[in-house]
Amino acid sequence: MAFKIYTKTGDLGKTSLIGGTKVAKSHIRIESYGTVDELNSYIGLVNDQLTDAHSRIILKEIQDRLFTIGSSLACDPDKEPLMKMPDLKEEDITLLEKEIDTMNETLPVMKSFILPGGHVTVSTTHIARCVCRRAERICVNMQQHDLFVDPLVIKYLNRLSDYLFVLARYAGHLLGAEEIPWKPRVK
Repeated sequence: MAFKIYTKTGDLGKTSLIGGTKVAKSHIRIESYGTVDELNSYIGLVNDQLTDAHSRIILKEIQDRLFTIGSSLACDPDKEPLMKMPDLKEEDITLLEKEIDTMNETLPVMKSFILPGGHVTVSTTHIARCVCRRAERICVNMQQHDLFVDPLVIKYLNRLSDYLFVLARYAGHLLGAEEIPWKPRVK
């Protein structure tokens, strides 16, 4: 028999964390890994639009790390030590930093804030960056409310948003899209 996607167990607004603990679907922990899932989907969309083979490989690696983060956030922290869960590593952050530095070597120095836009790939990458920042804010909020979040998750999301900003600029550079400087209205 084929696996059914619907279980009907969430019809009353509850869901289970990894480990079996039932929580409301509005619980901040559900919001955190749901936002990471949204981010992963946007990164898939960015990857579908990029032509740079190296960046596409890195984005697949990032998507894998986001599944790791999602599973960490979806896990009942009291039960996680008893389970085999994939781990995020400091090297994952180092990879993002190296990629940022490499892309920055080919980009012109920024002289002002830039507006998202100029090409659909650039805009989509900025949307992914914004979703990443939201995921980071939710995780920080959890931490501030004494709900366990691995500090490496917050660090990774912070660095990933930086990576996505630079990737948006880099994609625009490769596509020949002109950056749009923000020109504040001054009276």
